Amino acid sequence: MSDTTVRHAVKPSLNLTLQGIAGSPGIAIGKAYLVEQEDVDVVEKRFVEPKNIPAEVRRFKQGVKKAQKQLQSVIEEVPEELRDHTYILHAHMMLLKDKMIYNGTIEHIEQENVNAEWAVKIVVDKVKSIFKKMPDPYFRERASDIAHISKLILENLLGTGHSNISYIDKRVIIVAHDLSPAETTQMPLEKVKAFLTDLGGQTSHTGIIARSLEIPAVLGLENGTELIKTGDLIIVDGSAGVVIVDPDEETLARYQERKDLFEQYQAMITRSSHLPAETTDGFHLSVMANIEVLEEVVSVIDHGGDGVGLYRTEFLYLNRPTPPSEQELFDNYRDVAEIMAPSTVTIRTLDIGGDKFASGLQLAEEMNPALGLRAIRFSLRSPEIFETQLRAILRAANLGNVRIMFPMISEVDEIVQAKRMLNQTAESLEKDRIPFRANIEVGAMIEVPSAVIMADILAREVDFFSIGTNDLIQYSLAIDRVNKQVAHLYQPLHPAVLRMVQRVVEAGKEAGIQVYMCGEMAGDPVNLPVLLGMELDAISMNPISIPAIKMLVRMISLKESKLFLEEALKQPTTTDVIKLVQDTYGSSFPKAAFSQPNQD
Repeated sequence: MSDTTVRHAVKPSLNLTLQGIAGSPGIAIGKAYLVEQEDVDVVEKRFVEPKNIPAEVRRFKQGVKKAQKQLQSVIEEVPEELRDHTYILHAHMMLLKDKMIYNGTIEHIEQENVNAEWAVKIVVDKVKSIFKKMPDPYFRERASDIAHISKLILENLLGTGHSNISYIDKRVIIVAHDLSPAETTQMPLEKVKAFLTDLGGQTSHTGIIARSLEIPAVLGLENGTELIKTGDLIIVDGSAGVVIVDPDEETLARYQERKDLFEQYQAMITRSSHLPAETTDGFHLSVMANIEVLEEVVSVIDHGGDGVGLYRTEFLYLNRPTPPSEQELFDNYRDVAEIMAPSTVTIRTLDIGGDKFASGLQLAEEMNPALGLRAIRFSLRSPEIFETQLRAILRAANLGNVRIMFPMISEVDEIVQAKRMLNQTAESLEKDRIPFRANIEVGAMIEVPSAVIMADILAREVDFFSIGTNDLIQYSLAIDRVNKQVAHLYQPLHPAVLRMVQRVVEAGKEAGIQVYMCGEMAGDPVNLPVLLGMELDAISMNPISIPAIKMLVRMISLKESKLFLEEALKQPTTTDVIKLVQDTYGSSFPKAAFSQPNQD
C-alpha cells in the first residue's frame, strides 16, 4: 500500500502518514502512549442568584489558589534536567493572577450573575483570541499558556481529574492533544522517545523543551489523538514534521537507516561543535545564538555558540500585571552577560506592540498590527518604558561584552532619536552615580525594505547591522508566513531576498561596520553557501542548529562560496537557486545536514 497523507480519515492498516509541524529534529520509532485528558472545554452556563454571587467569587478564588499550589508542587519536584525550564511554570503562576483573567473573571461573575466556570471560559476565550491574532508565531503560541492555566482552574472548579503521565514505566512515544509545561516536566524523560501533539508549533513550550532535551517532536497534527491508539507502532520524523502509523517492513527499515544516520551525524557534529567555524582557506565566521530567556544560555555554551547574536527581551514583559522594574531587567541582563563573558551578548530592545501583547502594557487594538505601533516605534512613543530598559542594558554592559540593537528601523530619524535617548539615559546614570558603560556598540536591525534601500545612510549612524530575515522576507514578498494559504511562498532563497541581503552587506562593508544575520535563514544549512559567499561577519540561530552550521563552514572555502554566490545571483527563480545548491553541494555535505528543520 502506498503512503497516504491524511488529515481527517478513517485509519487504514499500514503507512498512515500524518503531516504536522517540525518541532524538534530527530527520528524515533516505538509504541504510542495516548495521554487521556479530560475535556473541560464544554462548560455549562448557569445563572447565579445575586445573594450567592459572593460565594461564587470565593469558589473561583479557591480554584485559583488550588491551581497555584499544584503548580508550586510541580516546580518543587521538577527533575534536574528540566530545571532550566521552571521559568515557564513561574510564568504560569503569574498568569493565574493576571488582571485580565483574574479580575476579568470576577467582574464577569458579578456583572452577569453567572457561574465561575462560564465566566472563566468567556474571559479566557477573549484573551486567547487576542494572542491568536498576532502575526508573530512565538506570541501567538502564548495562547496555549492561557489555555493551560485556565484548564487547571476549570479542573478544580469542575472536580475533574488531572492527567498524570508520571507513571509511564516503559519507553514510549507520547501522543497528546496538547501538553502543558507542568505535564511535560512531570514526565519520566528517560522513558520518552518523542512527543506528538495535536496543537502547538515550534515556538510552543513543548517544542522549546523538546529541542533543549533533543527529543524528536512533531506538533500541530490536529487530529493525531483521533487516529493513533496506545500500543500502535509509529515512526516520528521530527525534522520533517512527519508521523507514520503502522509502518510496513520496508518503511520501517528505511527510517531505521535514517535514524542511525542522523544519530551518527549528531554525535559527530557535537564532538566538534566547540571548534572555530573556519573555512578551508582560513575565513572565520562567528556562529552565534538567538535566545529568549536566560536559561537558554547553557544551551548556547553546550552547542559551541560564539556568543549571543540576538537576545529577545520580550519574555520579561509578558504575562504580568506591570512592566518589569529596572532592577529586574538589570539582574537578568547581567546574568546573561556574566555567563557568556567574554563572548558578545547582543540585547535587542523591546520588540513589542500591537502584534505582541503584554498584559502590563496598554496597547491599542490595530487593524493591521504587523504594520502598526511596534518595536522601535512603540519604544519611542513610550519613553518611560524605553528608558528603564536602556538603563538596565547600560548597567549590564559594565559587567560583560554587551551590545544594544534597535528593532524594525525603517528610517534614519528613528536611529537618531533612539541614540539621543540612549545618551540621555547615560547622563542620568552618571548623575545618579550608578556604574555603566558609555561606549556601548549600537546596531540597527534591518527588517523592512526601506532600511535595505537606505542601508548606506543608516550605516553612518550605527556600529553594526543585524539582518532580521524573518520579517524582511515577509514584508518584502508581501507574505504572511503563518497563513497556510501563502506560507509556501515564504522563500529565503528568493532572488529578491538574496539581492537585498547582498545590498545590506555591501553597504555595511563600505561604511566599515560589521554585518550580522539573526533571522532563521541563518540556521538552515541549505542557505549556508550563499551566506558564506556574502562574507557576513556573523550569523545567529537557535542553539541546537549551531553544531551543524559550524561543521559545514569547515567543509568549504570562502573562494568557492563567492563564486557560487555569483551564480546564485544570476538565477531567476527560487527553484533555480535551490537546484543550484543541491547540484553543487548535495553530494559534498552529509545527507543528514539537509534534514535539519528551520528554526528561529
